[in-house]
Amino acid sequence: MKIKLRGKQKLEGSVHISGAKNSAVAIIPASILADENVVIRNVPNIDDVNTLIEIMRDMGYLITFENNVVTIKAKRKVHYHINNELVKKLRGSYYFMGSMLGKIGNVKISNSGGCNLGNRPINFHLESFQKLGANLLTNDEEIHLKAKKLIGTNIHLDFPSVGATINTILAAVKAKGITTITNAAIEPEIVDVGNFFISMGAKIEGLGTPIIKITGVKKLKQTDYTIISDRIEAGTYLILGAIATGNGINVLNVNPTHLIALTDLLREIGCTLKIKENEIFIKRAETLNNFLITTKPYPGFPTDLGQPLAALMLTIDGESIIEETIFSNRLSHVNELIKMGADIEVEGNKVIVKGGKELKPSNLTAYDLRGAASLVLASTLTKGIT
Repeated sequence: MKIKLRGKQKLEGSVHISGAKNSAVAIIPASILADENVVIRNVPNIDDVNTLIEIMRDMGYLITFENNVVTIKAKRKVHYHINNELVKKLRGSYYFMGSMLGKIGNVKISNSGGCNLGNRPINFHLESFQKLGANLLTNDEEIHLKAKKLIGTNIHLDFPSVGATINTILAAVKAKGITTITNAAIEPEIVDVGNFFISMGAKIEGLGTPIIKITGVKKLKQTDYTIISDRIEAGTYLILGAIATGNGINVLNVNPTHLIALTDLLREIGCTLKIKENEIFIKRAETLNNFLITTKPYPGFPTDLGQPLAALMLTIDGESIIEETIFSNRLSHVNELIKMGADIEVEGNKVIVKGGKELKPSNLTAYDLRGAASLVLASTLTKGIT
């Protein structure tokens, strides 16, 4: 995709937020565990979603996707080997491991792809599967997991990984007995996946806390489920509102409780915010304060908003810093912003931005999703076409 953007425009008005990407990419593979038909609403029409649907169609599933609604016809028998090259494009395809283990106790799948954000090991996922009773065979190309029977157990995650928490839920929801996950991640998308299962009759307690208890069930009935709104998309538009000149931006279809770390920061640096039940209005002040922020697991400041936040730093005189503690390679935007004339230095895991410099339009390359968002936001600040 190529985007041409003319900057230095007055930006104002309203934007309606899509369904959560990180919920959709887990809930679609999770639907494999359903014993009856599934309807999923508020699904964002994005490449990741369409890739997952194509993988499942290749597995023999009948799926429609229209007007942000996915309908999946249940399938009793599926082949254990997911032999589709699309798996290598999408990191979220690793959720097929948990869902297939939970459904038939057997899955063979290629190692998944996704944005290059540095070391993103799936050892926490695999260790959970093994504790539930799966045997693991792996090589550089494929992972094969097989279990005669999955048995509930106590699983402690050394790091509160979102992916590992969700994958453990997928494998445990039909396992025999009780599975307890400690040091679980507590992101809203995990609660969303858990609520999707509960809507089908699953027994899950403790969602949104570090201790999740899953009592296995034999059957999951049909459901008609609506995905939550995307807090990272919403956050990106709020950052745009903090950058933009104009009469302010109203971000609609949001859950403000999912965005407290960001809205607190935006208030602290001087923005005007008006928060209602499902919308947030933001307007930039004439001058904003410098800040230092550290990314942390939820409810801390989200790593996915760190790169977009760099564009806001460019508009603030003086030095602002973001410290990245989740991923080791979340820096693809830095050299591209420097091409525009930005004054940025990297020291270890800290990105140091000296704002207030005039930016120039440039030809830029986006190397990952959130880096792309950062470049688009920065492009609004330049005269001419980037």
